[in-house]
Amino acid sequence: MNLDVTKSNWGSLTQRERDAAYNNNGAVPDATALIEERNQASIPFRATHASAVDLPYGETQREQWDLFPGGNPEAPTLVFIHGGYWQRNRREDFAAMAEGGLAMGWNVAICGYSLCPEVTMTRIVYQIHAALGWLSTEGPKYGFAGPIVLTGWSAGGHLTALGAEHPAVSAAIAISGIFELGPIRDTYLNAALKLTDEEIIELSPMRRPIVQKPIAIAYGAAELPELCRQSRDFHRLRSEAQAPGPLWPVPGADHFRVLEALRRPDGALLRLAAELLR
Repeated sequence: MNLDVTKSNWGSLTQRERDAAYNNNGAVPDATALIEERNQASIPFRATHASAVDLPYGETQREQWDLFPGGNPEAPTLVFIHGGYWQRNRREDFAAMAEGGLAMGWNVAICGYSLCPEVTMTRIVYQIHAALGWLSTEGPKYGFAGPIVLTGWSAGGHLTALGAEHPAVSAAIAISGIFELGPIRDTYLNAALKLTDEEIIELSPMRRPIVQKPIAIAYGAAELPELCRQSRDFHRLRSEAQAPGPLWPVPGADHFRVLEALRRPDGALLRLAAELLR
């Protein structure tokens, strides 16, 4: 049920239709297999690149960095924020996402954060900013002294758009993100998120001041229509404010396969990351 939802007809949808509009796992028949492949690939990768993992930037186990140095401290750092609708997944299962960045000669850092409902979304956003502050001050000790390109997928795309406000970030790629939280409160996802009116206003990138840094908005061309719409709307808003950064639909990619464009050494999103710094 891939509904082509618009702002004008959202209010007329049933609860089932609203839930389906944001159910990425339900929209991709082999989602479970794709997730398992990524998780399993991350185990040996992380084990063989374990010189700087589990580095705390906060008080809890999830408030940690996994750093994968590429050997050149002055090379750019690709920071990745995982997805999971702010309520599932963990940084360890995304270690394989560093493969492409390392092959390009960059440093790669993967950020952990707490999950709802144990914490609020407000707290998660705070943690992302605290993590970026830690990386900007402590990163050089681990060979991470170059410019930061922040990227994230799904919920991580939303956190990337907000994290781009941090002064340590030079550029960003928000992948398959949620940029207006209003519809999310109307779906099954809000059982864990418990979004407040204030959070929808304060934490929706569409409602915040425009960040005048290069930010690419990427999504899979075969994703749910709502995910595509959210990306297009956010890019349109930024373009109207003359903020730099392209809209980048990845041909044929669904919500999970879009990550291959960042993970592969020849991935289109890796090349895009390099272009953003020029």
